[in-house]
Amino acid sequence: MPMKNPPHPGEAIRELCLEPLNLTVTAAAKGLGVSRKALSELLNGHSNISMDMAVRLSKGFGGSPDSWLRQQMAYDLAQAEKRARKIKVRRFEMA
Repeated sequence: MPMKNPPHPGEAIRELCLEPLNLTVTAAAKGLGVSRKALSELLNGHSNISMDMAVRLSKGFGGSPDSWLRQQMAYDLAQAEKRARKIKVRRFEMA
């Protein structure tokens, strides 16, 4: 069953990957082969896990790229569902 309000994946990366290894954002970014700014934006919820980042996270911290992308999708879907009442569509019925 999906979480109704999952955290942004950046929070999980910080808490489950960086903190236990005592990694700074700078050191983690260097190890992942990305800029410090790119990783910082992800960790602070200002950007999302891309396909490329999912592969990097998988190689760097384990888990599959798919599992990293599922976390992002769960977060994105929860955010969309919060806005669902504002989304106006016409229901189509089969004849």
